[in-house]
Amino acid sequence: MKIWLSKRNGSDGRSKYIAICLLLFLICLSAAGCRRDMQDQPKMKPFRSSTFFGDGLSARQLVEGTVPRGYLREDTAFYTGKKSKNLTTATAGSVQASATPGVGQNPYPDDVETFPFQVTENIVKRGRERYDIFCTVCHGLTGNGDGMIVRRGFRRAASFNDDRLRAAPVGHFFDAVTNGWGAMPSYASQIPVQDRWAIIAYIRALQLSQQNTTATASPAPASATPTQTPATGGHR
Repeated sequence: MKIWLSKRNGSDGRSKYIAICLLLFLICLSAAGCRRDMQDQPKMKPFRSSTFFGDGLSARQLVEGTVPRGYLREDTAFYTGKKSKNLTTATAGSVQASATPGVGQNPYPDDVETFPFQVTENIVKRGRERYDIFCTVCHGLTGNGDGMIVRRGFRRAASFNDDRLRAAPVGHFFDAVTNGWGAMPSYASQIPVQDRWAIIAYIRALQLSQQNTTATASPAPASATPTQTPATGGHR
């Protein structure tokens, strides 16, 4: 009787061992299968050709006459910083008809001169935050073009306090941020449209603050008539 029980316990132990090994094998097999599925996903990478469609492209083109949701750029001034074509043509025609060639002409006839929305204190504060992140490294905290990379030997950035940029319309700044200007790259992929305008609003505030500082610190102009040299002290 004791021999039979020991044999029975031994067979049960072997059965449990086999069951555990089989379970572990199934777990490893399923894990390997999941890894293989995620590693070889049936997808198309950007710009990769495909034989599934007749035109050989993996991505579908937009349906003609349709605009994706959120991409209807009806407000030309807000999204481009440019005037409408009709207004630009009329303005350019009047300038050419009335102004002397090369004198008094607007160097930025296509750029808007006013903000396409009402500027508030919160917008200016937002512009300061974005300016400190993206602009101070080149243009400096006061907009004089003396940012940290300039102090480290890189090319000097434009100063917002120059007369040329003081007179430039706000659309010119939006164009520079969106499309780049000279050595400055485009920031369109990093700064949303609303934040670009906020930065420009803060630049205008910087220009006003620096203009007041310059006017206060500048010496008084010399008089047209020479002044007499004051007499020295001492006994006669």
